[in-house]
Amino acid sequence: MRLKDTGFTAQELKDIVNKYMVETYERYDFIAEHSEGMYLYDEEGNAYLDFYGGVAVNSPGNRNARVMDAIRDQMEDIVHTFNYPYTIPQALLAKKICDTIGMDKIFYQNSGTEANECMIKMARKYGVDHYGPERYHIITAKNGFHGRTYGAMSATGQPDNEIQNGFKPMLPGFSYAEYNNLEDFASKITRNTIAIMIEPVQGEGGVHPATQQFMEGLRRLCDENDMLLLLDEVQTGWGRTGAPMAYMSYGVKPDAVSMAKAMGGGMPIGACCASSRVAKSLGAGTHGSTYGGHPLACAAGYASISEILDKDLSGNAREMGGYMMKQLSRLPHVREARGRGLLVGCEYDIPIAAEVKHGCLERMALITAIGDSVNRMIPPLIVTKKQIDELMIIMRDSINDAAARYMELRKAG
Repeated sequence: MRLKDTGFTAQELKDIVNKYMVETYERYDFIAEHSEGMYLYDEEGNAYLDFYGGVAVNSPGNRNARVMDAIRDQMEDIVHTFNYPYTIPQALLAKKICDTIGMDKIFYQNSGTEANECMIKMARKYGVDHYGPERYHIITAKNGFHGRTYGAMSATGQPDNEIQNGFKPMLPGFSYAEYNNLEDFASKITRNTIAIMIEPVQGEGGVHPATQQFMEGLRRLCDENDMLLLLDEVQTGWGRTGAPMAYMSYGVKPDAVSMAKAMGGGMPIGACCASSRVAKSLGAGTHGSTYGGHPLACAAGYASISEILDKDLSGNAREMGGYMMKQLSRLPHVREARGRGLLVGCEYDIPIAAEVKHGCLERMALITAIGDSVNRMIPPLIVTKKQIDELMIIMRDSINDAAARYMELRKAG
């Protein structure tokens, strides 16, 4: 829809949102009206350079032609049905995913948090089936993020954050250990522990990649203790980190993995994949989803993943991610540039991340801020060096302005 077709002015539309919607987001003062490739356009046609990517969703590019064609084609056949008959998009996408990432089974969901709920349920049911009702405990990482539904929220290792504050008590059966600290994870294992669950790169936790030693060590810990290794690849999956799934670049295979975001190329879809041994724990009546495996979403997912694979956007993520981190490290006040592929963060030596984000917005570029000192960049995987260079100019100016204001405030006491 375009604003001119609604009969409302921009301000009237914003007033409607403010009146009727529950607001948990910081709204930017523009209307996202249409998009294309690396750009988001407002109601006046102004182009914003998109290093937000719909929060790592629009990996093949905003309104990717292949994805759009797949949605249009599927709309001519079936938009939605129940999950008892077979549907073609479900079948084709299941084969594409499982064959690509070396997994046996897939269960479709609608979002990342639902995919993680499915993975948690699968692990706990596996523990009960194989070892009895006390094998339900799962160790996750401090500063991790797995979603905002209760199971995923309880798995999120941020007990003092707004994610959990006001919603306690959390579900029992979760312990948090320090990320990239194998000894701490080992110390949390009890006779009730059935799984370890982490993100290969902590996105919301400040863009911290797992080390090779840590990933290999977790796999070994799980094997030695008859536990499952669960990987949350909601944000890292489908090309983002330079491989179809991040675990493939580590050479460490999990027992189950969750995915969403880039999987649908802009359509809401998620999934949990697992080995046959683990997946068989979920049978009739144990789990379900009305919209999971939605034909439109699966058709879009098949197109999105095909585009990522056929055009080797994982390779572009590796190359452009390395280039971006090198350029970020040259910016003023950047203490560290880090990441994996095109999941990139820069940490400052002063708390200016939010101000830098807003400075970029004023200069028509979109990035995210994590906490006080980290900006995160998660652009579509089609990004070029020229677009990265353009962002660096914008960020340099934004950093200089934010730093000057910070120093003035400190001087003023």
